Amino acid sequence: MSKLRIVGIIVAVFLLILLALPFLINVNAFRPKLESELTTALGRPVKIGNLGLSILSGSVSADDLSIADDPSFSQSPFIRAKSLKVGVEVMPLIFSKALHVTALTLDRPEITLLHTPSGKWNFSSLGGKSESAPRTSEPSGSAVPPNLSVQKLKVTDGRVSVAKVHSTQKPQVYDKVNVEVTDFSFTSQFPFTLTADLPGGGNLKLDGKAGPINPSDAAMTPLEAQVKVHQLNLADSGFVDPSSGIAGVADFNGTLTSDGKLAHSSGTLTADKLKLAQKGTPASRTVEIKYGVEHDLQSQSGKLTQGDVNIGKAVAHLVGSYHAQGDTTVVNMKLLGQGMPVDELVAMLPALGVVLPSGASLKGGTLSTDLAINGPVEKLVTTGPIRLADTKLSGFDLGSKMSAISAATGGKTGADTAIQNFSSTVQVAPNGIQAQAISLVVPSLGEISGNGTISPNNALDFRMNAKLGGGVGQLTGLASASGLPFLIQGTTSNPTFMPDVKGMVGAKLKGLGGLPGATGGKSPVDALSGLFGKKKPK
Repeated sequence: MSKLRIVGIIVAVFLLILLALPFLINVNAFRPKLESELTTALGRPVKIGNLGLSILSGSVSADDLSIADDPSFSQSPFIRAKSLKVGVEVMPLIFSKALHVTALTLDRPEITLLHTPSGKWNFSSLGGKSESAPRTSEPSGSAVPPNLSVQKLKVTDGRVSVAKVHSTQKPQVYDKVNVEVTDFSFTSQFPFTLTADLPGGGNLKLDGKAGPINPSDAAMTPLEAQVKVHQLNLADSGFVDPSSGIAGVADFNGTLTSDGKLAHSSGTLTADKLKLAQKGTPASRTVEIKYGVEHDLQSQSGKLTQGDVNIGKAVAHLVGSYHAQGDTTVVNMKLLGQGMPVDELVAMLPALGVVLPSGASLKGGTLSTDLAINGPVEKLVTTGPIRLADTKLSGFDLGSKMSAISAATGGKTGADTAIQNFSSTVQVAPNGIQAQAISLVVPSLGEISGNGTISPNNALDFRMNAKLGGGVGQLTGLASASGLPFLIQGTTSNPTFMPDVKGMVGAKLKGLGGLPGATGGKSPVDALSGLFGKKKPK
């Protein structure tokens, strides 16, 4: 018999043995032990389906897997997987029928993550003491880390749903979730990689280290990771309340570290098509934010330690704090920007819901502001001063809009209105915009001041006063030291200017002391109507 034939026979016998072993070894006999060990390790009842053995791959597979949820959160499974693959040491399995697990792989699991308004998660009690009776989600403070370690732990093509308990908000769903952990242990640090498709599009990658697992609350486990987010849809992400009107597509590159109590994150967020108000429209300019956040995991509150907002060459600084309250987040922030180039900011006006007169645009000059931003994110109230300097409202002829006054003064602005200075204290809220202490200096006309409101539908209601050059008093006999009052109504896209006859009559009578004949034989109404180009009906 040739040596080659002998080798062939040996190989054939070996293959026959390999093929026969799965039938000779009843791997289902290991199912109770495997369920028991996983139940003990996770602190949750674990159920495994029918087992099969593959000697060549050194693995045991199960038809399905379910891990119970914390009963204080849900009676439905925390994890349900279509299959579980368990890597085992083959020789101990064959010769001593001992099951030594080296790897665990969950295939296409469905994972439900739930959390309370106070920030407690349904996975917080994972790894705690196993109990057959229902347990609460509160940590016992005396939990002992389970003795479980595997060389590889994997999740492939998973689907993770994140939601708040007792909330009407839609869960955020992450698809194609893949996790790979090496040298996993509850009692030591282990490296991991996580990738996922984000709600509404985009993807996420975390690459770092975690552990040891906090035995009292798994959510408080130390973590350090590099985070990369691509094309995050802000409106659909679940990170912002949809009612806030915030939308856009963002990329993020940064770091995340946590000691189990405080989490620190820093990096750069780049947003396109950004919208910051319900009635806003997407901005045509990219916004870059370099930020730093310190977050308290227990109180669900934190502070923004760095918030450098860059729009081209325009730079503003955002700092402050936030606190989760139920389904919403309350913020207390300050936005400071000094001498920001207007040309860089005009593309952001639509995102803020700011509507300029039809065909008009701001060009040149600078904007300075110091704003306080407070309240729930879906009902923010922003207050503070704003100031424009040396700018131009291109495509808007203020002199024509105020034709009666400009005719009296001889002032003309032309097709563009040059603005030397504009300042006001504003309040922006869901019920509209209030502008107080308005001061507008237009060199070709004079000084204009007043107060007013803009409704959520962009309707205008302003009471203004003009101190115009050109000797108005000499031309009309009606000027007072306080100037000429007028109204601005209509809408932001189509404002209308009209005389405030009541205000002007009151000012004139006050100046004249109410004496008859002080207007040269004309009634104040006749005189004022003539000033604004209107005739008294015959």
